[in-house]
Amino acid sequence: MYATTLALVGATGGAGTTRTAVELAAVGARGGRDVVVIDAAVATQGLSEYVHGRIGTDLTTLLTDGAGASLSAATYPIAVGGEHGDGKRGGAGSSAESDLPGRADVVPARAPFERVARAKTAEAARKLERRIDEAATAYDAVVVDTSPVASNEAVAAVTAADRVGAVRPATPHGRDALQRLRGRIADVGATVDGTVAVSRSADGNGDDAAVDADVVLPRTDPFVADAPTAATTDGGYARAVADAHGRLFDTAVDVDFEAGGFVDRLG
Repeated sequence: MYATTLALVGATGGAGTTRTAVELAAVGARGGRDVVVIDAAVATQGLSEYVHGRIGTDLTTLLTDGAGASLSAATYPIAVGGEHGDGKRGGAGSSAESDLPGRADVVPARAPFERVARAKTAEAARKLERRIDEAATAYDAVVVDTSPVASNEAVAAVTAADRVGAVRPATPHGRDALQRLRGRIADVGATVDGTVAVSRSADGNGDDAAVDADVVLPRTDPFVADAPTAATTDGGYARAVADAHGRLFDTAVDVDFEAGGFVDRLG
């Protein structure tokens, strides 16, 4: 089994990178692929919000105190499928989650400041590279949620991954930030292989600053509780995420959208 690894990098803070990474994993699982998202943005730890239930071992543990543990020790399923009758979201083993043809997992960072600091060292970054390689042996696709390239772990992500995707707001500020990000990534010997603009308008057509992006994601509900949308819906947002998955991974993704036919070999 060959896995493609993708470093998904935010051009700015708050660009929507973590949400996009989760949605890419969900649509990949919907298409029958096993996908994992690794949280290389260890300072913000946003990926942990998509895990329902207690997080024990996390990525920072694997990069510091638990370097001998397997990646699976810090791997958790992304809960999908909305609320149960008790008002709680579906978690590991939920019926909606098990209905997906593939797996959508995350390796989150959830740690106190002291361990986060140790996970940001150059030595920890080298261990992150090995963890990305480890994930590539167990999954069809690996997404590395990466902060703007200004830290050891971000540099490790973009240099270790097969491909690099950039996420930016569909605004003039986002467009300018993308140009700066391209320069940073070039400085470490990598290139941006694809771009995603996250729209502020409902249909994504009102953002003139996004015309140079490979994919524009329409505006969607930003609440974590409503993610991942692409796992179960058939609207424009899910279709755009499927398009982004195909373009960023440069590979086929087969998703049956009820209202609009078959998406095959996107990208």
